[in-house]
Amino acid sequence: MRIAIIGAGNMGGAIARGLIKGTLFAPQDITCTAKSAATTQRLSQLLPGVKILTDNRDAVADADFVIISVKPWLMESILDELSPVLDFSRQVVISVAAGIPFETLCSYLHVEQSVPTLFRVIPNTAVEVLSSMTFIASHNASQEQCEMVERIFAQLGHVIMIDEPHMASATILASCGIAFAMRYIRAAAEAGVELGFSPAMSHKIVEYTVKGAAELLLQSGNHPEVEIDKVTTPYGITIKGLNAMENEGFTSAVINGLKACIK
Repeated sequence: MRIAIIGAGNMGGAIARGLIKGTLFAPQDITCTAKSAATTQRLSQLLPGVKILTDNRDAVADADFVIISVKPWLMESILDELSPVLDFSRQVVISVAAGIPFETLCSYLHVEQSVPTLFRVIPNTAVEVLSSMTFIASHNASQEQCEMVERIFAQLGHVIMIDEPHMASATILASCGIAFAMRYIRAAAEAGVELGFSPAMSHKIVEYTVKGAAELLLQSGNHPEVEIDKVTTPYGITIKGLNAMENEGFTSAVINGLKACIK
């Protein structure tokens, strides 16, 4: 089983690095494309054993799965280039570009008779450390194909299969959401410096605290408020801090920030 990644930039490169760390693909089963010889050389060092090409058509020739990981505004030209050489009877096309629905992808592929098997996949940047929250939607795919694509991205973190209408909301919660979580980490770490820790120590404390909070919820299945109640005591410093954050609009700021992404 072979896979081609068209566009080994930030996300495509992270997917490739994640797949190398997994067990489903050997490096020699992965092909990536880059725009220039200089980028090809750099990727060869970052992705040992992976075939790096500059020709997109050559890259997809032997692939069973073709991941298109380019900026949305480049998707039409890339699919127009690949359409004549793609074999929809055996190849599965996976789009990682946000905001482009299946109907538009089909038009870019100039589909006339054969209906392609397509997937839209929304990972986040934690894919590189095998901790992505990834959403997948399918079009004209068999159960076996859905399970295979799910297996591929399960190598890179947690996967949820959803219907296409939910993709925009999923992008906000997971792909944008990782930046929002990091903004909290940055703010808390800055407070840690005011509280007397070095910047490096403060960041480490906050990062492990957030990681622990997430693991606690994932493993217990509890609502966050259940765990919050365990650390808030009468007259305690935790409830004072929580109330001060709410007085500054913490919850409403988070909700409004997420909702602003979809306007």
